[in-house]
Amino acid sequence: MNGLLLIDDEEGIRRSITRALAREPYHVFPASDGTSGINIVKDNLNRISTVISDYRMPGLDGLETLSEIGKLNPEITRIILTGYATMEAAIQSTNIGIDGFLTKPFDNAELRTKIHEISVRKHLRQFVPEQVYHEIENSAGILTPKTHEVSVLFSDIRGFTAMSKGTSPASLVKFLNDYFFTPMGEIAYQYHGMVDKHIGDSMMVVYGAPVPHKNDACLAVQSAVAMQQAAGKINEKLSLKNGFRLKMGIGISTGSVYSGILGSLRRKEYTSIGMAVNIAAKLQGAAGEGEILVTEATLKHLPEEIETQEMPPLCVKGIDDPIAVYRVAW
Repeated sequence: MNGLLLIDDEEGIRRSITRALAREPYHVFPASDGTSGINIVKDNLNRISTVISDYRMPGLDGLETLSEIGKLNPEITRIILTGYATMEAAIQSTNIGIDGFLTKPFDNAELRTKIHEISVRKHLRQFVPEQVYHEIENSAGILTPKTHEVSVLFSDIRGFTAMSKGTSPASLVKFLNDYFFTPMGEIAYQYHGMVDKHIGDSMMVVYGAPVPHKNDACLAVQSAVAMQQAAGKINEKLSLKNGFRLKMGIGISTGSVYSGILGSLRRKEYTSIGMAVNIAAKLQGAAGEGEILVTEATLKHLPEEIETQEMPPLCVKGIDDPIAVYRVAW
């Protein structure tokens, strides 16, 4: 995925930038207007990683064009090319999440360096959950470690080890990224969940950290239902391909955890630790294919319209008595 889309209504600018990038590892897609550029992204969604758009163009301007492209794929690096670097343009660009500016006239070496720097910065941001990144930007002290109540969701693919046999690592990674981490991560985001980490063929999502909501437990369960429903649709597509299947078990626990930036001097992450995390992982391990298991503490926060069935209690290391477990109907 090293495609670079260049949108500018001046053919001379398109030729100049294409020549400047001739020795760079980009496949350049040229476009003369915003609408054409958007259509190119639609047709090459998995090939284009960077878009450079002129600020002033006939029809859709650069900001409008990049805003629409961001809706198609928020992971694309979006750069404005302009000779009119005004404060108003900078504010507008920031508001819609533009990743960087290039100004005309440009030096070829500087152009290449700036594109690389902006792209690297964009990718480094992807190692930090978006909610955490925005909180770091906007709220001083929000990431100070603290104890609070959250709901933790663990999701795991059933039968993944068997599917992995005889399959290349590249195929496994593509399956996980395209059919598990990406769609399930987007669902978690829609329900205000923070993807804490990916662990092999599992993922951990926290609802309530760093930003709490009044109904975090309900949001966690609603997202789990949406994930299972999405998995069903994904499996319909996978049935037409090789032996991969997306069969998930999900566990959700609500309780007190310690959240904050933890780690060593050279490697840190924002995460949550506590018994609620351990219990969610244990429930996920006990959940069968297509099941969503929750604790009684989670159940207490759910509206009556969410149906549940009491299951056999579960023993968890570190807790004297077995915990009550409920299966969510979906």
